[in-house]
Amino acid sequence: MSFEFGRLMTAMVTPFNASGDVDYHEAIRLGEYLVETGTETIVLAGTTGECPTLTHNEEFQLFDHFVKHFSGKVKIIAGTGSNCTATAIRSTQMAESIGVDGVLQVVPYYNKPSQEGMYQHFKAVSGSTSLPILLYNIPGRTGVNMLPETVARLAEIPTIFGIKESANVEQVRTLRSIVPAEFLIYSGDDASTLDYMEVGGCGVVSVAAHLVGREMQGMMAAFLGGDQEKAREIEARLKPLFEVLFMTSNPVPVKAAMEMRGFRVGGPRLPLVGLTSSESDRLRIAIEGL
Repeated sequence: MSFEFGRLMTAMVTPFNASGDVDYHEAIRLGEYLVETGTETIVLAGTTGECPTLTHNEEFQLFDHFVKHFSGKVKIIAGTGSNCTATAIRSTQMAESIGVDGVLQVVPYYNKPSQEGMYQHFKAVSGSTSLPILLYNIPGRTGVNMLPETVARLAEIPTIFGIKESANVEQVRTLRSIVPAEFLIYSGDDASTLDYMEVGGCGVVSVAAHLVGREMQGMMAAFLGGDQEKAREIEARLKPLFEVLFMTSNPVPVKAAMEMRGFRVGGPRLPLVGLTSSESDRLRIAIEGL
């Protein structure tokens, strides 16, 4: 599997209009901005895109708009994971028919499968599609941790090209030592990007890139170019932003930040709610500090 999705993927927010419906026009405008500021792959309908409260029809329409508009300009990865294997398969096959470049498959949440259950789930999804698959391990949201040994088994499946990992750096270190060199490990947390790259990660699926895409690219380029001091300096400058973007549930802060930047993305859908006044003040200070 070639390194076709780049180092900087952005998990894009889903804009909602005043009525609470998906604003596809504003989504395209935001996508264009992300491409201009360094994003190499846009991830749609992930956690940051509020996939738990999007309908499948809304997701498919979003995929369709982006494939038609951005074909040849940027890669599109569709979040089609589910804690129901049959649903994940159906959504993945629909995304493939629409024409996306790959899919993001999260570890099944809430029902807490065993390691063997996780393996069989992803194996079944991979067997239903020819699309490249990026696994997504985020124990804090799913309630279970997919272990490196399970990922290593899945890495033997040709279409599973990598993982978005949100566990910890020691787990990444172990994982890197037991998977093939071509298997890609992306950080699922902006603040961990360099730490993961130090132990074999290749890039990040970013939230902060909504605001600092060029800086994220610069940070990784400096690291890869051997200038770790510069990379860490950039990281230090961005750290206050990383912190405020996760001061409450993602994507509440980043949606508020994009509103401050002039994008009409709206607030989150219930059960998420907007920032408090003190949180808004903290976010504004961090953005002004950039």
